[in-house]
Amino acid sequence: MTNRSIIFQVISFFAYVLVQVIFLRNVVLFDKSFCFIYVGFLLFLPLETNRPLLMLLGFVTGFAIDIFYDSLGIHAAACVFIMFVRNIWLNLITPQGGYDSGMVPSIRSSGWQWFMMYMVPLVFLHHLILFFTEASGFHLFGFTMMKVLMSTLFTVVALLISQILFYSAKRGL
Repeated sequence: MTNRSIIFQVISFFAYVLVQVIFLRNVVLFDKSFCFIYVGFLLFLPLETNRPLLMLLGFVTGFAIDIFYDSLGIHAAACVFIMFVRNIWLNLITPQGGYDSGMVPSIRSSGWQWFMMYMVPLVFLHHLILFFTEASGFHLFGFTMMKVLMSTLFTVVALLISQILFYSAKRGL
């Protein structure tokens, strides 16, 4: 990674966390749908980022959210888990020609189909871990699954909007 790319990632980290904490913390649709846009920071990291660094960044990101949400580590746990699974998932959905060096997951660099196939399962997995950990088990399975599904939809739509608005093909970001 170049110095410019590292600076961009640091700015992205603070932007995603601040948007989450300041604007989206209290945004809830239909008492079941939450938007966790901060996951976008983790999902939009360069594809060649190694697993230990991904897991460290997942922990730091989740921990930062946990501090503001007073949530005892559930965001950190969910983020570390999706960062552990990310490279495995990327290997399963690798396009025929492979990935370009330095590629950052985006709609413009990979197309809608690949991007949705990459993003939706990871967001769903994040929300699944997050909400079932928060519920402390499966005793509220139906209600918790509704929260997972609706929040996944809300978060995916927000991340798609952020992709369209802020990630350009010219910059490769």
